[in-house]
Amino acid sequence: MKAIQVLGPGGPDVLKFVDVPTPKAGRGEALVRLAAIGVNFIDVYQRNGTYRVAFPAIPGSEGAGTVEQVGEGAADFRDGDRVAYAGAPGAYAEYACVPAEQLVRIPDAISFQDAAATMLQGMTAHYLCTSTFALQGGNMALIHAGAGGVGLLLTQLAKARGATVITTVSTAEKEALSREAGADHVIRYTDSDFAAEARRISGGRGVDVVYDSVGKTTFEKSLDCLRPRGMLALFGASSGPVPPFDPQTLNAKGSLFLTRPTLAHYIATREELEWRSRDLFGALRRGTLKLRIGQTYPLEHAARAHTDLESRRTTGKLLLIPPLA
Repeated sequence: MKAIQVLGPGGPDVLKFVDVPTPKAGRGEALVRLAAIGVNFIDVYQRNGTYRVAFPAIPGSEGAGTVEQVGEGAADFRDGDRVAYAGAPGAYAEYACVPAEQLVRIPDAISFQDAAATMLQGMTAHYLCTSTFALQGGNMALIHAGAGGVGLLLTQLAKARGATVITTVSTAEKEALSREAGADHVIRYTDSDFAAEARRISGGRGVDVVYDSVGKTTFEKSLDCLRPRGMLALFGASSGPVPPFDPQTLNAKGSLFLTRPTLAHYIATREELEWRSRDLFGALRRGTLKLRIGQTYPLEHAARAHTDLESRRTTGKLLLIPPLA
């Protein structure tokens, strides 16, 4: 099969389009012929060595497609099932073996591309606003990268829960997309100090929660946006990892809470995985949640997808399409 392989850490140029053996489903697994593959910052972190993986490696952890082979002990699925998943390695390929416990069925009304665009970023947005800091009416949230894949989905979910949403973006185009998703206030961080603006918008009180996927360049000012006992949910590091800091800072700034969540811990049970995916697919069917697929690329152009993602010029979700799709 065709796949993207990485022999060692480095820039986008280490992503090589190669022929590798097609895997076979093992015990508890299903072999999925992929129709759409999600591109995410975790793929970048693994490629460049920020997150350690064993090389050689096939990147990617999110996809949607059709079951073609079922291994022993995976009786809940059968050949021909339309499925999607997030969290299993090896997605940048025509086929992937996925633990059956990580698969969810795709409703007939949902396309493979929409399903692949929903799983990782959609469930991330879902856990952030329902579990990490469960938003409700009267809460005020600041969402960084408001026009990104998670940002657009999180804005919509936060508004549906009754929260007032502030987002940060870099351009007029991204501001328009963020407002279209429902943001009440949009701060262009290239033109103004987002912490000062968040304080002004909140009447000097500070926001209840900051959802920060940017990391290094936003971390300190994200803390400055919070009310006493507010929470910073740091769920990414698109600008680089946050340097070590003194926990006493949380005390000095108002007995703040800091958490570094990850999706795996919020879909650790089958029940939680099905709840989150069911909620998201239901909202897509009803039209109350709208996806923005910013760009699709042939699988062999994975390096271009990574370059575009790291430039922070993209909006919405990026997808790879394998040759067999």
